[in-house]
Amino acid sequence: QLQLVESGGGLVQPGGSLRLSCAASGFSLDYYTIGWFRQAPGKEREGVVCINSGDGTTNYADSVKGRFTISRDNAKNTVYLQMNSLKPEDTAVYYCSRDGVEWGQGTQVTVSS
Repeated sequence: QLQLVESGGGLVQPGGSLRLSCAASGFSLDYYTIGWFRQAPGKEREGVVCINSGDGTTNYADSVKGRFTISRDNAKNTVYLQMNSLKPEDTAVYYCSRDGVEWGQGTQVTVSS
């Protein structure tokens, strides 16, 4: 059964860091484009970053460039999102997705002092 499960969210102060995980089951994630998206209250879901299948090239939203890093561990079938220098505007539910079709349940990230 195909499944994506996010974890690692929480409450962090501005300037802090979190690492989100997206664990895949039922398929090998290195054969697919895996993306991180986020949705803040009252706003539309937006793309944060994706990592392409095969060569692992990445594409970041301008708002997170230089602060967030996506990586993939094929042995663990997991994609990570390292988030540094977090800002209050990064507060959102973060989702991972396979090709923008299959979605996890999301994990809440709250950046607040």
